[in-house]
Amino acid sequence: MPWCRELSRPMIKQTVINPVKNNDSNKKNKISNGVNRIKFFVSAILLFLISYILGINLVIPIFLLSLFVYLDFSYRNLSLKSHKLLNLTFLFVIICATGYFINRAGWSIYYIPFSTIPMLSAILFNELEISLLLTLAAAFTIASISGNNYLGVLFSISGILSSIFVFGARKRMTIIRAGFLIGLVQMISLFVIDRFLVKNPTEYVILMLNGIICSFIALATLPIFEILFKTVTNISLLELTDTPLLNRLKLETPGTYHHSLIVGNLSEAACEAVGANGLLARIGAYYHDIGKIEKAEYFTENQDISQSKHDVLSPTMSKLIIMNHVKEGAELAKKHKLNPRIIDFILQHHGSSLVYYFYRRALENLEEDQEIKEEGFRYPGSKPNTKETAIVLLADSVEAATRALNDPNRTKIEEVVHKIINNKFIDGQLDECNLTLKDLEKIAEIFIRILSGVYHNRVAYPENSRSENNHKKPAKENSHQSEKDKKSSP
Repeated sequence: MPWCRELSRPMIKQTVINPVKNNDSNKKNKISNGVNRIKFFVSAILLFLISYILGINLVIPIFLLSLFVYLDFSYRNLSLKSHKLLNLTFLFVIICATGYFINRAGWSIYYIPFSTIPMLSAILFNELEISLLLTLAAAFTIASISGNNYLGVLFSISGILSSIFVFGARKRMTIIRAGFLIGLVQMISLFVIDRFLVKNPTEYVILMLNGIICSFIALATLPIFEILFKTVTNISLLELTDTPLLNRLKLETPGTYHHSLIVGNLSEAACEAVGANGLLARIGAYYHDIGKIEKAEYFTENQDISQSKHDVLSPTMSKLIIMNHVKEGAELAKKHKLNPRIIDFILQHHGSSLVYYFYRRALENLEEDQEIKEEGFRYPGSKPNTKETAIVLLADSVEAATRALNDPNRTKIEEVVHKIINNKFIDGQLDECNLTLKDLEKIAEIFIRILSGVYHNRVAYPENSRSENNHKKPAKENSHQSEKDKKSSP
């Protein structure tokens, strides 16, 4: 689309105008890469040292390092910042340590609750590739510890399938059902490994119970890992659709609540179109404007049509009230102990955008000895750093602008959507997220389609008044009565 191609021009200009800024960023990248290399070599040395002390075959640390290198080079688009290598290492150490102590205690190796870790990684990180690599690393490490090569195959099968069974789970029952299925899979796998002979029936019972117990362990520990890893799962997100804070928004600021619902629907559809987490964006959109609860009457969607509170205020005072809803929203969210991922939507849904209306008013009322700085009328940020928060920023602006249109139609809506996305891009509000121009084109198409359905012109239905109906009905009755009188008369 022509409007989308225009977006690349400001980016080119910015690169030419700010060479010093680019040099600084290059230096930071070089330093960061150097630090990462040092961490890698130190971690590799520690891994080999621990393996040697525990008597683990040294081919295992080589295998683990190979997986890490593969992950680093092949899956950079998985946003490893959010996954954090430390979190993955923590899960890996937990299952390997459990397997090590169970083996040392002389218990059956089938007591190891292996599938718990693949389930947790698939739910927490929401990436099957991450779960797959963690499964392979843990399975072959435990197989080496126990000295049973077939165990690595068995646990790899159960781990991979358990990740698939719980991926994208929105109900706790999905995880429990996965536990039963994994128990059956483990029994079938052992039956095949034993060449279709039941050598020890007790092992089959243990493996069936193992799968079920793994699902319950995953359910019990899921909230703990959400807090430790500072992430949020689909199950927790759905629980946030009915909270006292959201009910308060519904009752005290009905206009803002309705606006948030539409922004949520726009964001979810757009996220699904570009491969982002639609549920996270929808729930984040529900809470992005909760800061308006404290001073609801100062925001357009909650105001009386005939008057505005800002008519008697200076532009500077008005912009302070408007901008403060971000800070108040974050404080309110922390008070109600909302997940940090949700708080990000509150803090980033305006980025560092300009409060344009009151900035223009301030310029119009400017006196000769006054100076109005644009920076003073900008939100403090920070800018969106994920696809989900960036899409909510765009949906928030687009919905508000479309609502303000007189006699909206598809053409007007299309112009507004393209203009707002273009302005946000040029203003640098999308600099810190990984949305591409192709993504922005898809997002615009989704916004136009949904908003055209919500704000389209409606056909005026002809009125059918009761008075006319009531008048016509007795008339028919009188005509029937007159005919009867004629027949009865001689």
